[in-house]
Amino acid sequence: MTNETLKPIIKELKAANEAFLQKSAKEGLAVVDKYPKRNLVILTCMDTRLVNFLEPALGLERGDAKIIKVAGNTVSDGFDSVLGSLLVAVYELKAHTVLVVGHEGCGMLATTGESLCAKMAEAGIDETAIKELRPYIETWADSIECVEDSTAQSVRKLKECPYLPAYVNVCGCVINPHTGAVSFLEDL
Repeated sequence: MTNETLKPIIKELKAANEAFLQKSAKEGLAVVDKYPKRNLVILTCMDTRLVNFLEPALGLERGDAKIIKVAGNTVSDGFDSVLGSLLVAVYELKAHTVLVVGHEGCGMLATTGESLCAKMAEAGIDETAIKELRPYIETWADSIECVEDSTAQSVRKLKECPYLPAYVNVCGCVINPHTGAVSFLEDL
């Protein structure tokens, strides 16, 4: 992205922030603690349809939960920023429930390691860099074939994770990004 294409976006964001600050100065903002009121951390997808949608669909308000967003709501086998964020939520911020939220129509269903690497090459990314990253991208992107199965796999990995204590509950659900209907994977 060039500075010329970035400037209008930043200008819009600055204007929105100024309007937010003016409104907040008039109406006031509630003080919200950094600890989630519901002791909940949500791992969900970065899909734009879930912004300002997932939380009300689950009855959550500002301050109720920590939210971690990553493409496909996936959990890898090793340490990464997703696991690190979950560890911070559990050990530092007192979350004791992890909810993995997948969604119908996830873009990761159509994304493959091959398609992602091809688009990187088209964008001018060095072929050596792509070759180095390809096995990781393929393992990650090609693992998502069904939203329910992918969500269940993330739940299973977290339940088996040796770094999470026994008192942490892990469950999963799938949300419809058009209606907000939520289907839990387990009948609790």
